[in-house]
Amino acid sequence: MKSTLRRYIAELSGFTLMRAAAIIDIGALLAIIALITYNAWPALSWEFLTEPPKQMMTQGGIWPCIVGTFFLAAGALVIALPLGVASAVYLNEYSNSASVWTTLTRLSIANLAGVPSIVFGLFGLTFFVVFCGLGVSLLAGILTLAVLSLPIIINTTEAALQQVPQDWREASLALGASKRETTLKVVLPNALPGILTGSILALARAAGETAAIMYTGSVFFTPKEGVSPFEPVMALPYHIYVLATSGTNIEATRPLQYGTALVLLFLVLVMSSAAIIIRERKRSR
Repeated sequence: MKSTLRRYIAELSGFTLMRAAAIIDIGALLAIIALITYNAWPALSWEFLTEPPKQMMTQGGIWPCIVGTFFLAAGALVIALPLGVASAVYLNEYSNSASVWTTLTRLSIANLAGVPSIVFGLFGLTFFVVFCGLGVSLLAGILTLAVLSLPIIINTTEAALQQVPQDWREASLALGASKRETTLKVVLPNALPGILTGSILALARAAGETAAIMYTGSVFFTPKEGVSPFEPVMALPYHIYVLATSGTNIEATRPLQYGTALVLLFLVLVMSSAAIIIRERKRSR
């Protein structure tokens, strides 16, 4: 009787703590959004979303920043997703987990996930901008963000692959399917929801990075219209950084700073929601 009561109290305490943590997280998120929205309200308008900056960034809008952020994040995901998934498939399905090479590879990926984004920015500057001769450009920024996103995609994809029961692999092989067919037709389809979760995390991080693109693909202002892979672009996170630290009139542009931050949050939300919808549709099949 006492053991049952203790178990009940322990379970109740655990669920209560988890609910409290969830409420605190949601409350903190709503408070941040409310604060940003309140300070951004004076700047929000249709012109703010559709026009380029004017008057030394103190007026106008952020349309070039929205376009640049979208291409940077989407381009990084297009490159990092197939590379990350292929790496995770090799590590989980084909490599010898006891080998030194596999151990070193996993250790390197774990260390890469903890590297500060400014280090990725300096790597992109040294390798893509200077060594490869791409210069400060959209392509250099995309490649830098792709390298930054790889550890996230590899780790989440490998975790998703490990959730697929081993019995399914053995059943497929017993029915005459090859290792490649089993991986492509049994393992990957069932791991797809987890893979898409990793892509959502990578997309959100790529869209919000500043340090990784400030040396490689983003500039404070560009008068050129349109987007070229070999030209720099404006980006929302770098625009916020410049307005908040190096603007011509920081206090006057305060609403623009918060407005840009709110648009960045909304853009990440839209892209993440699209990926979540695709994931849930795949999961329900």
